[in-house]
This record gives sequence, structure tokens and C-alpha cells, in this order.
Amino acid sequence: MNAATPLSVPPHSALPVPVPPAIAFFPETAPFSAEQRDWLNGFFAAILAPQGLAGGATALSPAENAALMPGAAAEEDDGAPWHDASMPLDERMKLAEGRPLPRRMMAAMAQQDCGQCGYLCDSYSAAIASGKEPKLNLCAPGGKETMRMLKALAAEMDAPAATAPAEAVPAAPLGAPGSSRDNPALVRFLSRKRLNKGASEKETWHVEFDLAAAGLDYTVGDSFGIFPVNDGALVDAVLDAIGASREEMIGDKLARDVLGEAVSLGAAPDGLFQLLTYHSGGEMRRKARALAAGEDPDGDAASLDVLAALEKFGRPRLAPEVLAEALEPLQPRLYSISSSPTATPGKLSLTVDAVRYRIGARTRLGVGSTFLSARLPEGGQLRAYVQKAHGFGLPADPTTPVIMVGPGTGVAPFRAFLWERMAAKAPGRNWLFFGHQRSDYDFFYEDELDGMRASGNLSRLTLAWSRDGDTKVYVQDRMREVGADLYRWLEEGAHFYICGDAKRMARDVEHALVDVVAAHGGTSTEAALAYVAALKKAGRYQADVY
Repeated sequence: MNAATPLSVPPHSALPVPVPPAIAFFPETAPFSAEQRDWLNGFFAAILAPQGLAGGATALSPAENAALMPGAAAEEDDGAPWHDASMPLDERMKLAEGRPLPRRMMAAMAQQDCGQCGYLCDSYSAAIASGKEPKLNLCAPGGKETMRMLKALAAEMDAPAATAPAEAVPAAPLGAPGSSRDNPALVRFLSRKRLNKGASEKETWHVEFDLAAAGLDYTVGDSFGIFPVNDGALVDAVLDAIGASREEMIGDKLARDVLGEAVSLGAAPDGLFQLLTYHSGGEMRRKARALAAGEDPDGDAASLDVLAALEKFGRPRLAPEVLAEALEPLQPRLYSISSSPTATPGKLSLTVDAVRYRIGARTRLGVGSTFLSARLPEGGQLRAYVQKAHGFGLPADPTTPVIMVGPGTGVAPFRAFLWERMAAKAPGRNWLFFGHQRSDYDFFYEDELDGMRASGNLSRLTLAWSRDGDTKVYVQDRMREVGADLYRWLEEGAHFYICGDAKRMARDVEHALVDVVAAHGGTSTEAALAYVAALKKAGRYQADVY
């Protein structure tokens, strides 16, 4: 864009022309007119005001933040530029240097705003810093990295609340059963159906639940939290590794039930390695201490689940109760809901990839995904709850067009969107980008989507298959190919949605959208970044990433 080109601002954004800020994000040498430069400087000052970004998305990449925010460290609160699920922890912490403790604690979170901890990233960190929340291990996506950083930051607190037992904190009202992770309801599992065909390399399932008896309700865009149970064979292998029998007790419960239902047998926690220092000697004791401190003496730390850690340290004889006390609680798992309460009242469905992979001679299992896809019997019950969406949902105006980008299981909330709009007879246009590996095997909900296209409820369906030809094609490639139409939809007021992997796909899709705006809006990359940022500010760019 040259100096004479008018700056294009997304329609319906309802953004006033900003007042120029004290900090100049764009210097006078930038290729803009004085009016455009003032608008951009004010705009970025506005979007970097203290607030959370919907769905864990961030306006700019780490490099773009660094380029556009010189001297921002002097500000007391810059709106959490680290709030980016694709940014490594060390980069997030560097951006948060010098900030108040709650902001640095927020930077330690996984930045997904998934609600799995019962908070958002900023509210969880504020609760810890205020002493209201003593648990430092609730950020499941952040794992050990987040917990270690939170422990280090909590050491700065004057009050000992962060290490006090949970019982010392007054309990918050639980609400209705099924409304939170702290008060789940019992729901009945109805059925599962595999979505892949033939020789697919993936294993993806459509699973359904009956909510009627539990009285649960939800809105499209919400997530479903389930409390899984560990694989019984893994539980038995762990008991064998510590020399315990199947009949041993922990309090008034079988140790097998406690290890199966209450504690995580996934990534070995620091507490387990600390315990192993008392059951090892010499070099192995030094290695256990190093692992407990977050080091990786043998280069295998990432592969050590609880069983692998016990085997690495000689299968020490431990009382089951002692082992359980060294492990982390088994956390609920969240999944995007793929059904509409209007289209199928009283029922709820999920779209779940079964996670199985080999390390050495043993197959590892995703706890929640294999529980749903294989171990939970039809007609069985499980504890579950609805996690309300934070800034991810259909536009209030049913005439608004929507663009949805959801490869793989990222299609889940958009299947819900489409069924909801069809059941409500919403007149707005719908455009779905879907991609996977092979069209013959991995075209989820093909018959449904074809029927929606035939009826006019799905205006456009753009597909990308990464293994069908010699060249890998992804949804972001298709976006660039149809960029002119995509930009026109945005100019006509469309809302843009993305669901899926935060580390790679979501970032690539955002870059593709910036490229589309620059190419077909006749603007520079800087102005295209501002355009996309304005979409986010106006709630017209929403992300559900994990």
C-alpha cells in the first residue's frame, strides 16, 4: 500500500478512529500517510489494552510483536502480548519480564483459555497470586513446564497461600451438576462410530451421549469435559513395577481403583522423581534429582511416563499409597462439541482422535481418547460437565455469513454450527474449509456435508488433502487459492473461525489470512495485520485452539 492508498478497515467493526498513543508503534519512516500512521498507532494501542483474546488467539506472532512494540516493556500492562498458544514458554516469560506477578504467572500458562482449569489464563493466574487458588497444577495443556514456572513464581509471594492445602480456601458455590469440573454430572454413553474408512492412518470416532437424565444443556461453541479412567492394563503394570498386589488397599479403596481413577499415569511428575531419589543410589540418585529439577540427564525425559520412570529406576518396591501421593491428580479432558442442541435436543456428540503411539516396546495410549473410543461400554456412565465457551460462538445476527476453517477433528464445532444454523433456518451463508490426509479415507461427515450443500445450507465447501498427490495441500493453501472470494466475504461482514492445532495449523492459517488481505485488499503486510487485528477486536475472528 502506498501513501495515497486509503486504509481499509473491516466493516461492522464499530471501531472509532483511535487517538494516537504515547508510544509510536509505526515510525515516521513507515510507508503510510500521517493520518494512516496515527490510525495504526492508535489502533495497536487500543488492541493492546488490558484484555483477554478470544479462544487463546493472539493478534500478532512473536516476531511481529517484537517489531511492532519497541519499548513496550516500559508500560505497566500491555494487554498480554504473550497470550499466544504457539509461543514457547521462554519467549512468553521474556515478554512478561518486569511485569507484576499475576501477569508473569499468566505468561506461564498454556495461553489456550480452554477453561480446563476452571478459569481463563488471566483469572487463574490472578487467583493464584491473590492466594485464593492454592493449586498450581491445574493447567493441563501447560503440563510440567507451567507447573514448574508457577512454583518458581509462587516463591516470590509473601503469603504462603500458594502452598496451603486446598481445604484452607473457602469453596466456591458449585452450581448445578454438570456446570463445572468441580461438580460434574453423570451422563450416559450411547454409541461410537468410526469416521475413517479403509486404510486410513488415523482412528477418529464420532461418539454420542444422552444428556436428558442429567438435565445438561449447552450452546454450540461450548466444550464437553469428561473424567476418564486409566487403562486397566497400565494400572496393573504399574502395580507390578512396585511389587504390589491387585488386592492392596489405599485407605478404604483398592489401590487399583485409586491408580485407575484418581491419579495421572502419564508424564512422570517431579514429585515421583523426588520420591525415587530416596530409593536410588549413586549415579541413578543424581539422575533422579536432575529430573526432579527439570533437567534431562539422559535425553529421555519427554518419554518417561510413570511406568517408564519406575522401570528406569529399577522397579523400586513402593507402597501403593506412597506412589499415589507422589503423582498428580487425573485431570478431566475437554473436547469441542460437534452437535447442536436445537437439531438433536437431549443428545451431545464429540469428534475424537484416538491417540496411540509406540515408544520402545510399549504402546502408549491417550487417556481420554481411548477411554471414549474403546474402553467405555455403550450404556455406561461417566462423570462429565459442560465448559461454556469464552468468546467462541455463532454471530448473534443469523444473516451474518461465516467462514469456518477446521481440518481433522477441528471440524467438530463447525459441524455443530452448521446443524444449528440449519435447524434455526438461519439465512446467513456458510463456508467450510476442511482438510485431512486422504479423501477416500478421511472425509469426515461426507454424506452430511454433501446433503447440506445440496440443500443450500452449506454455501461453499473447500477441501484440502495432504496425501492424495505428490504435493501436500493444506487448508491454508486453499485459502490463498480462493483468496479473492475469501476477502470479498470478509468485506461483506463475514465472521472468521478456526479450530485445531495451536502450534502449527492455527498460526499458518492466520498467516494465510494476512496474505489474502494484503493481496486482494491492495494493502501492505502491515495494513493486512491491522485488518486481521481489527477482526479480532470486533469479535469477527474467533479461535478454538489446543
